[in-house]
Amino acid sequence: MEPEIGSSHICGTRFREPQDQESDMEDYTRQENVEGGAGPERLWAPWRIAYFTEPQPEECVFCTIPADDDIPESQALILARFDHTYVIMNCYPYNTGHLMVVPYSHQARLQDLTEEILTEMMNVSGLCVEVLEETINAQGFNIGFNLGRAAGAGIIDHIHLHVVPRWGGDTNFMPVLGDTRVLPELLEDTYERLRPAFDRKTNER
Repeated sequence: MEPEIGSSHICGTRFREPQDQESDMEDYTRQENVEGGAGPERLWAPWRIAYFTEPQPEECVFCTIPADDDIPESQALILARFDHTYVIMNCYPYNTGHLMVVPYSHQARLQDLTEEILTEMMNVSGLCVEVLEETINAQGFNIGFNLGRAAGAGIIDHIHLHVVPRWGGDTNFMPVLGDTRVLPELLEDTYERLRPAFDRKTNER
């Protein structure tokens, strides 16, 4: 169901990340107490199989998308640009408002990023949290890197930081049994809600 949401040329082709299904399904796992003992609750995303079942672009999308002046930012889903990084929406999100903080520098390893880039990535991820709390009332977040194919990275050659908003009860039987994720709004609508908040907060910096 999800690949049809916001299925433009940009979302349908250039944003697609090849993924290892098994490792992809194990991302964003958190431990919490449940009746009868502690057990893992997983935020399943089976619709993301489109990442690796359809043809993949040869060029690095994280390099080409922000450099392409012919593509409107609203179509590319770029929410904000900074000195060393930019914020972009994930076209196949784990949850509504799934964002990525991406450095312009094409680097695969965390240790190859400069101190300036690392500092900005952390500051911008904090900005993402503020915006998501303010605009879509996020109750929690999964924030982190997938480094390397074994860790579930889709684009392994260009590091990026995921910011995934969470709500209580946001995982239910639909994605687990029905292979379907129910999102409350289209990507374009989410973009229109988030962009003004990013514009306002970046102007305040």
